[in-house]
Parts: sequence; structure tokens; C-alpha cells
Amino acid sequence: MAGQQFQYDDSGNTFFYFLTSFVGLIVIPATYYLWPRDQNAEQIRLKNIRKVYGRCMWYRLRLLKPQPNIIPTVKKIVLLAGWALFLFLAYKVSKTDREYQEYNPYEVLNLDPGATVAEIKKQYRLLSLKYHPDKGGDEVMFMRIAKAYAALTDEESRKNWEEFGNPDGPQATSFGIALPAWIVDQKNSILVLLVYGLAFMVILPVVVGSWWYRSIRYSGDQILIRTTQIYTYFVYKTRNMDMKRLIMVLAGASEFDPQYNKDATSRPTDNILIPQLIREIGSINLKKNEPPLTCPYSLKARVLLLSHLARMKIPETLEEDQQFMLKKCPALLQEMVNVICQLIIMARSREEREFRAPTLASLENCMKLSQMAVQGLQQFKSPLLQLPHIEEDNLRRVANHKKYKIKTIQDLVSLKESDRHSLLHFLEDDKYEEVMAVLGSFPYVTMDIKSQVLDDEDSNNITVGSLVTVLVKLTRQTMAEVFEKEQSICAAEEQPAEDGNDTNKNKAKGGWQQKSKGPKKMPKSKKKKPLKKKPTAVPLPQAKQQKQKQANGVVGTDAAVKEEEDDISDKGSDSEEEETNRDSQSEKDDGSDRESDREQDEKQNKDDEAEWQELQQSIQRKERALLETKSKITHPVYSLYFPEEKQEWWWLYIADRKEQTLISMPYHVCTLKDTEEVELKFPAPGKPGNYQYTVFLRSDSYMGLDQIKPLKLEVHEAKPVPENHPQWDTAIEGDEDQEDSEGFEDSFEEEEEEEEGDD
Repeated sequence: MAGQQFQYDDSGNTFFYFLTSFVGLIVIPATYYLWPRDQNAEQIRLKNIRKVYGRCMWYRLRLLKPQPNIIPTVKKIVLLAGWALFLFLAYKVSKTDREYQEYNPYEVLNLDPGATVAEIKKQYRLLSLKYHPDKGGDEVMFMRIAKAYAALTDEESRKNWEEFGNPDGPQATSFGIALPAWIVDQKNSILVLLVYGLAFMVILPVVVGSWWYRSIRYSGDQILIRTTQIYTYFVYKTRNMDMKRLIMVLAGASEFDPQYNKDATSRPTDNILIPQLIREIGSINLKKNEPPLTCPYSLKARVLLLSHLARMKIPETLEEDQQFMLKKCPALLQEMVNVICQLIIMARSREEREFRAPTLASLENCMKLSQMAVQGLQQFKSPLLQLPHIEEDNLRRVANHKKYKIKTIQDLVSLKESDRHSLLHFLEDDKYEEVMAVLGSFPYVTMDIKSQVLDDEDSNNITVGSLVTVLVKLTRQTMAEVFEKEQSICAAEEQPAEDGNDTNKNKAKGGWQQKSKGPKKMPKSKKKKPLKKKPTAVPLPQAKQQKQKQANGVVGTDAAVKEEEDDISDKGSDSEEEETNRDSQSEKDDGSDRESDREQDEKQNKDDEAEWQELQQSIQRKERALLETKSKITHPVYSLYFPEEKQEWWWLYIADRKEQTLISMPYHVCTLKDTEEVELKFPAPGKPGNYQYTVFLRSDSYMGLDQIKPLKLEVHEAKPVPENHPQWDTAIEGDEDQEDSEGFEDSFEEEEEEEEGDD
């Protein structure tokens, strides 16, 4: 009987196969994900953008202060060592002899397949004399030769070989365990147990536990849970937060506390330098005791942020702490935006009046503070200070110019080149070119808005309580691209206008001369024609004349009678022609009605196809959003005082400016390179009427580049729920047929009973 046999790998060949596969599964993915990127490509990218971003702090920190990092070198050494081990194991496996081969008695006897019995006996005799143990031969080889001879000469052995591949019949299935025998050797049992216990009972629990306790302290956006709790408490406590209060709450994040974040530092010199900065800044309330907003770490972060917004110079020992604090600000402000939105949703879902939602002003102040932190500007400063070489002194010349009233970035870009150059005459040529390069790189985003109700028969009809979907298509261009096109179009329109001034004047004079001659004569073809009377079936005047003649007894001659008959026949033919014309006209009307019905059907089909395509496009957008992971690297932000390279991101939401309420939750657009489509959904108002909303697009990095577009909604009454619908009929054709057959049987039985009664 065949059985199973398990044996350890004494030779170690199977273990090499296992080890090669294991090392390959680790080395190949690790190389793809962990191999350091080419540093030359980053240097080339920085060199290409130097003309625009050369004065930014993050650019100078990255280019002028390259920090020596050992981690890429260590990664390369570890990965190369792994590949060396993998190649060595693959070489060992390729040189390993195959132990399990198919048994072939002809190969054992060194004979060709199909040899005769005489040749087999002769070869067996020669090999047995050579390998016989009594004559000093190999006993194992002799046993193999005897077994092969029996397989080729004995009928039973030959049958076993042909059926089972072995002359001895079915053998036990052998399973090799890919572990060397020394691991299970009794001599090494204590050492093996110690290694297993250390690996699985000490190292693994420590690694998993440390990772777990570290990860549960952070949210999905790598923000400390304690920070989220602090923000939630103070946002709920202060429903309407002004900018001063918002900065105070922002600085209370636990990311700045050395107790919860090891990267945050606290130096003894802070006790001297921070009070000096407080005196320089002023207007910081230190009397109110409101922990953790009044803790030393929070006060330090608030002072560093205020000095950054005022563009103050701080001591060198605090510059590193300020840079660390500023790098955390965008993510913390995004977390605060999320907290405000969650509280608004909670307030709407609850009917309690005590639960007050944060105001729209608090949400917008968070977004404005993000712009201020990235650009290093205070709330009411001019957006023109984002440009290089424009300081407070130069800004007065630009903003208070007599001829040009420049308040925003768009106003400056929309000027002609000559006017702009004369306005910025205080700048040298190279500085002016740098300002123009930076100005042209600023983003200009346009919005295309379309509101509809998806999954509805009439998607354009918004009813009470329906789910409104506003599809916003964002298109990003640079300021240089947009205004170059506009100026080229204006120049093209002005040139032919100047050339055609004379001809236009002559044409105008000619027109006035024609009018002075007198009223125009109507052409013959345009004279009014008399209206035709509608034809009637019977000529009424002729019938009246006949009745009058018969009543008066007038009798005419034969000629008169013939003339009258001819007139009647002529008039009868005319009436027949009129009837045929009327029939043809009615046929034409019927044909026109059919054509109009056909056009309406075609139009309805086109509308249905358009709605179907829109539905399919929305489904495809959702599938792409689920399957595709777009890169969040969009365009670098030009920021003179921000210590880290920041990407252009935006907030998109809908609000009611009149009621100061948030209609749809803000959507953080992080993948806008050229074009992006975003769906904003919100429930329609509970009352029919016209509503005026506003779609806001706010940058989280630039000041003065926000976009606003009105959104008008006409809400109708909801359609009444139909009481009967064809789809709601539960009767089945088979059931109806069965009922008919049952009724027929009943009537047939009644007829039989009546016949029996008659009998």
C-alpha cells in the first residue's frame, strides 16, 4: 500500500529553494519602493524654476543648505546586500543536482531503449562482475543493476515499472520539509527554542505594541487626537471666532508641546527671548488663564506666528522653532476646518436649540489664516506684497497712483505693458522682469457650474427635498496665458476698427442721405394682396337667387335657362376645385402635424440620450475617483517667507451670503493641475421659490485670488405620489388565465345542473 513519508532536508537543497523565494519576495518590492530617487532630477527641477522661485525661503533652504542625509546611503547598502544574497542563493539553486528523477532501468544498465533480452543479459553479466561486492564492487550500484535487470526480464517487475514507475510496485509519497535536519536535532533543541521565544514572544510584541500605541495617538491625517479634541472644545465654546481668537486656538495644538511631540523643542533662552517679542508685537493678552492656550508652549507658538505675519526679524535661535511651527500650520488649519464642518453637521442633525453651530465667518477665517501663514501677511494687508521687490514704501506708489487704481493682483496684470512699466518705474530692469515672471506664474482659475438632480426623470427640475448635485468644472491657467490672449484679442479688434473708421462714416452719411429723399416706395412684389375668403361647400348667393326667382314666378327663355345652367355648372366646377384645394390643404396640415410630432419625439429622444450620457459620465467619474489615485503634487506656491515647498490646493463650497449659512461642506481640491471636476451635493430647500447661493473657490496659499460665482436655484413643489402605477400591479397573466378558467368551469357546472333539473 502506498503511504506518505515526511523527511527533513539533510542535504539542504530544498532549503535553498525556500530561502531563495523568501528573499526574492522581500528584495524585489523593497527595491521598487525604497530605492532612493535620483537627486540629479531634483537639482535640475530646482534649476529650471530658479527664475521664478529663486527668492522663496523654501527654495533657498533647499538649494543653499543641503543637509547631509545618511538614510539614502544606508538604504542603498541594505538593498544591494539583499540583492547579493538573492543572486548567491539563485546560483546555489542552479548548481544543485536533481535528486528525484524518473526511474529508467535502461539508463542503469547503460542500454538503449528497445534492447533485446540477450543484450540485457550480456550487459547485466558484465556489470555484475564489475560491481559485485565479493569482488570489491559497490554494493548499492550492484543492487540497482539487479533491480534494473529484474524490471526488464521478470514479467511482474516489468508490469510494476510500467504502471507505477518502480519495479517494486507503488511506493510511499515522499514530502521534503524545507528545513535542515540540524534544526530538529535534539542537541540544538534548547538553542532553537530560545531563538523562537525571543523572536515571537519578545521582539514581535514589542514592535507591534510600540507601533500600535504610537498610531492610536494620531488621526488619519497624522494629527494628534488630543489636538482635535482641543479644537473641538474651543470651536464649540467660541461660536464666532475672529482672527485673533483663531490664532490663539491654533497655537494650542499639542504638536507644539514637547510632552506630546519629540520634534518640538523648549530652550532655557525662551524665557528671555519670547517676552522681548511680546513687547515688540504688543496686543497679546496674558492675564486670561485658559489652558492649554496660555501654556508656555502655546504662548511661544502664538508669538512666533504673529511675528511671522508681521514679517519681523527674530533671533537666530528661534528661527528653527518658527520654521517647525509654520510647517505644521496648513495641516492644523485643515483639521480645524474639518472640526467646524462636523459641528455644523451635528447642529443640523439635532433639534436642540442649545447646540449652536459655528458661523460661516469662523470657517472663512480659517481659510484666510492659511493664506496669511503661507504668505507671511496680516489680514488686511495688500495682496501685492506677495510679489518680490514690493515693500510697504513701494506699495504706496502703486496703490495711491493718480491714474491707475491698483488694489489686487488682477488689476496689475490687466494693465498694458507700457502702463505697467510706467507704474513700476522705481524698479530696475532685472527686478521688473522678475516681478513679471512671478506675476505671470500666479494661478487664474475659472469655474463652470451646472446644477441638476441625478437619478431623476427630470434632472433639470429641482423639487423640494431633492438631492441637488452641483457639478463644478475647474480650469487652471496662469495669469500670463489668460491676459496675453485677452490683449491679443483686443489688439486685433482695435486695428480693424481704426482702419474702418472712414468707411463707416461714409456708410453712415449715405444712409442719412437716403432717408432725407423721402419715404420709400413699396415694390410691386411687396404690395398687399386682397385676402381670399375661405371656400364653402355650397355657394350661398346662388341658392338665394334661385329661391327668389322661384318665389317671384320669373320664367326665362331657353337661352336664359341655358346661360343659368352654364353659370351653375361653372360655379359647380369652381366649388369642386375649392373642395379639392381644401382637401389638399388639410392633408398638408396633417403632414405638418406629423412632422411636428416626429420632431418632438426626436427632441425627446435626444434629451433622454443626453440625460443618459450625463448619468453614465457621473458614474464613470465616481469609478475613476475610487480606482485612480491622483498625485497631490500640483504647482509650487510662490511664498517669500514659508520654509517648506507648498503645493497649490483649494477649497470649494457653496454658501448663502444673505443668511450666512453653509450650504455644502467644503471640498479640499488637492489635484488641480489643469482641469478638475468636482461634485457638490446638498438637499434642496424645504419651501418652493427662488434661492440665491454663491459658489466659493478659496486658495489655501494665495491672498486675493479667490473666485466667487452666483448660483440661482428655482425650487418647485414636489410631485405628488401616484396612487396607482402600472408597475405596482401584482396580477400575473397566469393568475388571470386561471381565474378565467375557474369562472368558465363554474358556469359550465351551473348549466349542467339546470339541464338535469329540466329533465
